[in-house]
Amino acid sequence: MTNPLPADFAQVPGAAPAPVRVARYLRVLSIAGSDSGGGAGIQADLKTFSALGCYGMTAIAAITAQNTCGVRAIHAVPAEMLKAQIDAVVQDIGVDAVKIGMLATPDTVRVVADAIREYQLPHVVLDPVMVATSGDRLVAAETADALVRELFPLVELITPNLDEGGWLLGQSIDGPTALEAAARQLLALGAPAVLLKGGHLPGNWVVDQLVERSGAGQRFESERIATHNGHGTGCTLSSAIACELAAGAALPEAVARARAYILGAIAAGAQVRTGSGHGPLNHGYAPLAQRIVRR
Repeated sequence: MTNPLPADFAQVPGAAPAPVRVARYLRVLSIAGSDSGGGAGIQADLKTFSALGCYGMTAIAAITAQNTCGVRAIHAVPAEMLKAQIDAVVQDIGVDAVKIGMLATPDTVRVVADAIREYQLPHVVLDPVMVATSGDRLVAAETADALVRELFPLVELITPNLDEGGWLLGQSIDGPTALEAAARQLLALGAPAVLLKGGHLPGNWVVDQLVERSGAGQRFESERIATHNGHGTGCTLSSAIACELAAGAALPEAVARARAYILGAIAAGAQVRTGSGHGPLNHGYAPLAQRIVRR
């Protein structure tokens, strides 16, 4: 009987079948709050994932009523519903990196920590969202304590801004020269790496400080872009770092690439008017093709 397959597909008798290479997207999960105004939170995360060529998934931890002027209300999603979302995504689609944003209650913090341990989730970036761009305090002190105790030891990187870093340390961080010392104090709280963002400092330059438990440190500087549209910058940066870690970049390179993306997004949206307060970035200014990996 003639072999119906082309010669290239004919198998040697007794040989194991040739492995089939499976193509899939780079998968990044956001566990965060929803921003009804679309500039931050889950909405900013999905825009960032898409712009950087990743397949975005979500587990919504809280619903907020907010716009460019501020946060009006926060409703925490029940812990069992948050767990169900994470389980559904991880068990079927899988995850290459995780971005964690606002977790409104200690119960939601524990659900996320349990999921990281249960599924051994890779490349987890925690943006400890506690203070909004508008200055609104978003979580209670007991939730901040749970973040430090439950999540800091489990993630790859935390990305607090100055207000959040100052709250966690119980002190103000009053200048670029104080960034590295403050970042290392945050490192002592249990995270393996800290990117302390200095965007709230005055001056013509934005300085961010990366420190790692190994002792390595790197300072990132960029000229400040004049704009009122800075809503969601922290969400966007942490999401972009997660995308680059999913793609295989080492942490300092992931941070550098993510900063380059966000600087472009700020510049592209600097003159656009959205709402009457702090507007969003232009996340889609230079979208990448979908990143596909083959195993």
